[in-house]
Amino acid sequence: MSASAAVPELGAPPAAPAARRLTLSPAAISALLVVGLGAALTLVAFQGDGGLQLSRTVPLSIGILIVSGLLCALALLGGRPARRPWGLLPLVLFGAWTALTGASVIWAVDSSTAWVEANRTLMHLGVFAAGVALVRLAPGRWRELLSGVLLAAAAVSFYALLTKVFPGSLAADETYGRLREPFQYWNAVGLMAALGLPPALWLGARREGHAAVTALAYPAVGVLTLTILMAYSRGSLLAAALGLAVWFAVVPLRLRSAMVLLPGLILGLLAGVWTFGQSGLSDDRVGLPLRSNAGTELGILLGALILVLLVTGILATWQRERTPRPERVRRAWGIALLTALALIPVLALGALSTSDRGLSGSVSKGWRDLTDPNAPSPANDPSRLTAVGSVRSRYWRDAFVIASHDKALGVGAGGYATARVRVRKDDLDVLHAHGFAVQTVADLGYIGLALALALLAAWLAAAYVTTGPWRGRGARPEHDERFGMVALGCVVIVFGVHSFIDWTWFIPGTVVPALLCAGWLAGRGPTLETFPADGGLRARLRTFGRQPVRVAAAAAVLIIAIAGAWSTAQPLRSTNQVDDALSALAAGRIAQARTLALKAGDTDPLSVEPLFVLATVEGAAGDTAAQRRALVNATEVQPESATAWRQLAEFDLSAGRTAAALREISAALYLDPRSPQARAIFLAAYRAARARR
Repeated sequence: MSASAAVPELGAPPAAPAARRLTLSPAAISALLVVGLGAALTLVAFQGDGGLQLSRTVPLSIGILIVSGLLCALALLGGRPARRPWGLLPLVLFGAWTALTGASVIWAVDSSTAWVEANRTLMHLGVFAAGVALVRLAPGRWRELLSGVLLAAAAVSFYALLTKVFPGSLAADETYGRLREPFQYWNAVGLMAALGLPPALWLGARREGHAAVTALAYPAVGVLTLTILMAYSRGSLLAAALGLAVWFAVVPLRLRSAMVLLPGLILGLLAGVWTFGQSGLSDDRVGLPLRSNAGTELGILLGALILVLLVTGILATWQRERTPRPERVRRAWGIALLTALALIPVLALGALSTSDRGLSGSVSKGWRDLTDPNAPSPANDPSRLTAVGSVRSRYWRDAFVIASHDKALGVGAGGYATARVRVRKDDLDVLHAHGFAVQTVADLGYIGLALALALLAAWLAAAYVTTGPWRGRGARPEHDERFGMVALGCVVIVFGVHSFIDWTWFIPGTVVPALLCAGWLAGRGPTLETFPADGGLRARLRTFGRQPVRVAAAAAVLIIAIAGAWSTAQPLRSTNQVDDALSALAAGRIAQARTLALKAGDTDPLSVEPLFVLATVEGAAGDTAAQRRALVNATEVQPESATAWRQLAEFDLSAGRTAAALREISAALYLDPRSPQARAIFLAAYRAARARR
């Protein structure tokens, strides 16, 4: 080409500038992933609430199922190959557990609740499977997972504290002193904070990462500790202690971890003790002006706590990196820390020995308070943190009594609440047995418990493959990912311990991060195994057409996710149709109300609520025969529902059919002997029958 050919033609438009491609640094991508995951988990916590409102949990569950299905399908089509299908056995057993829960609809005492629980369990399976899938899609992003869990735990905990700082804006109608937002349940708030402690120790003790980011672990520990204390959650304290004990026992970063834990623990404890003495922060039924004044003081204290711990973290991290300690010194401090941990129970026993009751008397009283179903419940104030007594023994006793009626398969998923009214010795209406194992025995029998234990054993084996062994023959070298996997395991341990003594596995905000960590840990495999870098996800997806088995599996996963989303939506659709029917009835549109009630029954044929509404509509229309037919159908749909039999008996009594009413109310009293409404109807029916003689 000549030189003149390179000169642009006179009057020609200027050449378009070369397109610049926006590229982000690895650190920026990592930060975006952490913020995105943390925001998603925080959204789950706020949207899921206490896990009991279908209007909040159903849209969330549908979204989780769809996202989980897409992730699993992507992992099947373009996931990185591994030497073995790590995590497959726990995944299969989780699927079997879900299938058993769904099958229990057949024999459940409350089939509509069993359907809801089957949908909930399917969502749990989806989260666990998503954790396994993410390992195949992005095996190097375990740091982002841990950081996202920590961010969500800190955000929820900070919000819970802000409800005390700004009660007029965030909790004007609050009547309790304990923290319970955003879950409406204090123990869930405490558990959410406890879930953040293992990731916080990992963040502060790790040997990699920017020092400024590492320093954030210090104020995080303080905020999480204060949240647990202000929730008065004994179960969260126990779960956090056991999870951190595993961390200190297994991970050799003991001195680093102690440097992160102790400042936040001490200052958080001091701040918590101060709040216990403030009536506006710790007492129930306190007026808003007093709560606002105390909240201002708490806000100042909280700001000072965060600032002091942040400065402490920066200085400690800088000092640690500037003057690294010799191996001999680190080992000596590690041994000293383990010794101190081992001495804690010894000191506790010594303190009990010097008490008025002595060691044996104190242990006997504690055991009696813990296991006696008739023991009084501890006060709903800070003193409960040192109390042993609980009403759980009452709920657990009832669970085993329920299981004794059908030891093999139980009363069906979610059937504990319905079955308990027949065996209870109090007037409390309790939805859960406050313990995963005992609720499983009651709901799914010993077959369900055996399957749950098999799932636990499979997960523990998979976790050991990923993280161990640490000592002896076959011990693997220490490295950062291995420490991260232990932190994931400690998150799961905290959740598992708490779920053993409470019902927090029903709450999306606490169960989703734990199952995500559990799935990742099970699916990772040995940390020394690396996944081949073969061109990225797009390149792997281009070859999926050559693997028909994977394509079929991915299609099956998507079908299951879509079917599960549809199934999850039906109970809420039925509830909305019932509400619309009642609104139409209140407006005098009887024909429309009847149509909506019938649609609600078709949408959820396992529920008796549409039949109750239909009976009300037919009564308003003056068709007593159709009204009674709807009530009879309710007793056939759920023959072990005391409410169904009671409503039918009440109708027959008002219609003058006293003999039928006596039979029906007798069934209601058999199912719920302590019901005051059923007793009143029985007495009225008995008197009417005697008057006719």
